[in-house]
Amino acid sequence: MAIELKVPEVGESITEVMIGTWKKGVGEQVAADDSVVEIESDKATVELPAPSAGVISQILKQAGEQATVGEVIGYLEVIGAGTSEPVAPAAPSTLPQPQSVDVRRREGSTMIGSVQPAASGAGPVMPAAARVLGEAGIPPQSVAGSGPGGRVTKSDAVAAASGPAQPAPAAASAPAPRPPAPAAPPLSGTTSLAVESTAERAERAVLISPIRRRIAERLVEAQHEAALLTTFNEVDMSAVMAVRKKFKDSFADRYGVKLGFMSFFVRAAVEALRAVPQVNAEFRDPHIIYRDYCDIGIAVGGGKGLVVPVLRNAEQLNFAEIEQAIGDFARRAADNKLKLEELQGGTFTISNGGVYGSMMSTPIINPPQSGILGLHAIQERPIAVGGQVVIRPMMYLALTYDHRLVDGREAVTFLKRVKETIEDPTRLLLEV
Repeated sequence: MAIELKVPEVGESITEVMIGTWKKGVGEQVAADDSVVEIESDKATVELPAPSAGVISQILKQAGEQATVGEVIGYLEVIGAGTSEPVAPAAPSTLPQPQSVDVRRREGSTMIGSVQPAASGAGPVMPAAARVLGEAGIPPQSVAGSGPGGRVTKSDAVAAASGPAQPAPAAASAPAPRPPAPAAPPLSGTTSLAVESTAERAERAVLISPIRRRIAERLVEAQHEAALLTTFNEVDMSAVMAVRKKFKDSFADRYGVKLGFMSFFVRAAVEALRAVPQVNAEFRDPHIIYRDYCDIGIAVGGGKGLVVPVLRNAEQLNFAEIEQAIGDFARRAADNKLKLEELQGGTFTISNGGVYGSMMSTPIINPPQSGILGLHAIQERPIAVGGQVVIRPMMYLALTYDHRLVDGREAVTFLKRVKETIEDPTRLLLEV
């Protein structure tokens, strides 16, 4: 019995998705609840689990193709429903070779995604394996299959492609090469240079993922609809670094997580948002919406692009809860495991470009928010303190804000409050 694999609901108002990586190919066995394929929307990436144990019998939508919610993208043949094992194809001498099933996708003039017919007695070549072998220039008939019925799977193709390259057979009637002509002597007063160009000018076309497309749309939307302005300040990180050094061991022992810089800046931002509520507000014509809570988004690099999971009610979180939440976000973002609801909402955002070495930048707000705080790399610089030039670990801060409801005075006040809190962290209650 074949079970339909359908695109699941991935979020409110989302009707179209893109098929991501198929983790199981045609002919591969799966257990119940095994991840079969990734489904990408403009919000997040979700995985479609196998509804039952069985064998993937057909794939209708290949990676990169669009599909709608509820659409059938493949079939799963259930083991035990009339048969205990997947049916192996008959030998080439008794039955016609299998032809391409209707799961093809056109790229240029090449049809890919179909099951290739068996050649020279070998089993059929799976679509993913055919692509790998085609890119490596390896004849499919030269690869032995390890799948059911001798199918050549992607793992077989990868193993063959990673092995030593086979020399191309020489043409039987190829004429003997001529001996090279003697090189002409260089002209008097000149130098002879033999230059051989081996550089390749290849191009690759990769479909834009829904998440990347959505990021692009929202950034352009922010530039078009908001009156963006950025103001800067710098902060001496000496005090925070001293606190971290003093309490890092006891903090880790008690809470099971490292004490990082981000928790200090989240707490400092909460204090600044309370002092300057305009930065935590939203311009919703004909009103300005002020909030008494702080849902702070933390920009992290995910497997598919930049994502901004939200710390709900950050004003109620202590240092340990902030660090634990951020660490969890970062781990799951790398594996595309963030939930859709964790990426929605948010009243303010913090982006730490310093982890990538950025010295100065002008971050773009995440609409409809009115502000974003950009953190940068910490570098030792000479500064004047008490009439003396000293070396201190300094960081540049950047606040980009919507000038429609935040004036320069409020923006500067906000940054100054963050600076004062970081430079004197005893203002904050550190629970260690």
